[in-house]
Amino acid sequence: MNKKMNGNEIEILLVEDNVHDAELTIRSLKKVNLANKLIHVRDGAEALDFIFAKGDFAGRNILNRPKVVLLDIKMPKVDGIEVLRQIKSNETTKTIPVVMMTSSKEEQDMISSYNLGVNSYVVKPVDFEGFVKAVCELGLYWLITNQQIQ
Repeated sequence: MNKKMNGNEIEILLVEDNVHDAELTIRSLKKVNLANKLIHVRDGAEALDFIFAKGDFAGRNILNRPKVVLLDIKMPKVDGIEVLRQIKSNETTKTIPVVMMTSSKEEQDMISSYNLGVNSYVVKPVDFEGFVKAVCELGLYWLITNQQIQ
């Protein structure tokens, strides 16, 4: 977990247990100058602690929300579907954009995600160039183009 920041100025919360995918995502976002305000957590439990200002993030102001959550589905402790469920069922956090960024092409994962209110479902491209392009486009859209509720 990147604990350089106190969690009050985060724009991107990256929830990814695969170290290689996390590093590639961060490097891709750096290419378009969008990784400065990013925090990476490795499982759903850490993600929920961050979102709801608990555990290691207990001092964080819960009203300072990330502009987007990039969320994997298959993770230890708490999976991405449950993280999404908790974010979207809470009045304080339900408007945070959540993008499932996963290797899962399982139809049930997509159906569950959309039923719970995911904002986007992206299957990670397996080739390096495609992965970098997808991450850059996601970052630019959610941080620059998309208009959000403050």
